[in-house]
Amino acid sequence: MIDGGERTNDIGRFFVATAGSVGMAKQPHLLIESGDVHELAIIPGDPGRVDRIADQCENVEFVAENREYKLVNATYEGRELTICSTGIGCPSAAIAIEELHAVGVETVIRCGTTGALQSDIEIGDMVVATGAAKEEGTTKRYESAMYPAVPDYEVLSGLVDAAKANGEDVHVGPIVSDDAFYAESQEYVEDWEAANLLAIEMEAAAVFSLARRKGMAAGAICTVDGNLVEGTQKGADGDDELPEKAKNNVERAISITLSAAAEL
Repeated sequence: MIDGGERTNDIGRFFVATAGSVGMAKQPHLLIESGDVHELAIIPGDPGRVDRIADQCENVEFVAENREYKLVNATYEGRELTICSTGIGCPSAAIAIEELHAVGVETVIRCGTTGALQSDIEIGDMVVATGAAKEEGTTKRYESAMYPAVPDYEVLSGLVDAAKANGEDVHVGPIVSDDAFYAESQEYVEDWEAANLLAIEMEAAAVFSLARRKGMAAGAICTVDGNLVEGTQKGADGDDELPEKAKNNVERAISITLSAAAEL
């Protein structure tokens, strides 16, 4: 089985990840235990964004780092919080939610990037999700695809209020979470656009669904880094992953997220 986070075989790893992690002293992927983190966590996908969020906080303390997961504790305007990266996609995001819940986290806020699916949404705009279509496989192992992937109302409202207080024009509505970044064909894009889904990303469906099942509160705000309808995708404007306007807006999305967290 597993001793001190060491994996001896696939069967042992599967058992712990699905059934045993709540009872473990230390979580096998995040490498944390009860008392290590705070009840509210901000969860970017990119481990590098953990430092960018921490730069706007005080009393920053390193907690753990393993694979795509990096965790620090901090305070913002007196609010204690944890910042934890989830990596790319619903599978790794689900592991983060499972293990954060196991050690007592009650609220999670995704702060990320997204690709717009409507022509009037520009690179650098903000999107607050009211729900996420499940174009992914992870949540299907937990529940029927018929069950909604939706955020907590208070977290959703807090993000919208914080965005407006920061003077942002924020788009509020449903998005889609997809597994296959390089298989988002024109046919898919046209279908999502026709459904009036605002944007596409890769984690929110799992974050919302698992949080609901576990009695946690969750929300998500993402800044737009490309527009699939207009043919501008992530990195299309240069060698860097994000266009310059979106890079600036990441900092603004972080500020909005922290402002909302301080009020929750």
